[in-house]
Amino acid sequence: MEEVGGRTLRVARWRLDEPSDHPPVLFFNGIGANIEAVAPLAEELDDRGFIMFDMPGTGESPDPTIPYTPFTMSWTAAQLLGRFGLDEVDVMGVSWGGAMAQHFALQHPGKTRKLVLVATTAGMLMVPGNPASFTKMANPRRYIDPEFMNEHFATLYGGVDADGAAHQKDSHIGRLKPPSPRGYMYQLLCMLGWTSAPVLPFMTKETLIMMGDDDQIVLPINGKMLKALIPNSRLHMVEGGGHLFLLTHADESIAELRNFLDAPEDETRQAA
Repeated sequence: MEEVGGRTLRVARWRLDEPSDHPPVLFFNGIGANIEAVAPLAEELDDRGFIMFDMPGTGESPDPTIPYTPFTMSWTAAQLLGRFGLDEVDVMGVSWGGAMAQHFALQHPGKTRKLVLVATTAGMLMVPGNPASFTKMANPRRYIDPEFMNEHFATLYGGVDADGAAHQKDSHIGRLKPPSPRGYMYQLLCMLGWTSAPVLPFMTKETLIMMGDDDQIVLPINGKMLKALIPNSRLHMVEGGGHLFLLTHADESIAELRNFLDAPEDETRQAA
C-alpha cells in the first residue's frame, strides 16, 4: 500500500531495483480488473521493470471518497513514478486502461518513451461492440460466478475455441477479484464523455496498437481508427484473438511487445 497524491493505492512492482537495458513498463489495467489479472504479463517481461496499481475501489485499493478523472489519475500515476525514482517509462494500457495510457502519454510526454494500446479505443468516439457482450459485462456476476463466466465467456471476450475455452476461463476467473460497487461506478464515470480523438494527431510517441480480430467488446475497426489518428503508430492484429488475447495468445503478444519495445527508434518508424 502506498499513499500517493492523497490516495491509498495497492501497488505492485517487479524488478525496479534490478539493472536493465530497458525502461520499466507502467501498466494501466482494464475496468474492474486487479493486479493479479495481469501479473503473468509482468512476469513474462522479465528483462525490465514493471509497475502497476489497483484503481481506487478495485483489487485491494480502498474505495475512492470522491470521483476522479483521467487528469487526476494520470497525475497520481506520475507521482507514483516519482516515488520510485522513475523518470521515463514505456506506457501500456488494456481496454479501459488503454484510454488511461493515452491520457497519461498526452499529459506527461516527458515521462513517456513508447506507448502500447491493447484492445482499446479513442473513448466516446468509437464503434460500439457486440450488444450482447455489453449486456453481460454490466452484470457483476462475471467477476464472482465461475459458471456465469464459463457460460458467457465467448460472448464476452471472443477469441476462444472449444478445446481451449475451459482452461482460459478458469485461469481468468481465478485471478479476478470483484471491484466494489463504488469503485466500478467511479471507473465508469471517469471516462464518461472522454475522448482522445481530437488530440491524437498531435501524439508524438511511437505507438503500438494491438487488437484481436474476434474481439466482441472492442471491435477491430477501433484499432484502425487509432492507427489513422496517431501519426507514428503501427497496428498488430491478433488472428483469432478476443478481448483477452494477451492471455489467450500470450506467446504472440509477448513477441510483438518485445519487438516493438526493444526496437531502436528508426526501426519502429520504418515498421509503422
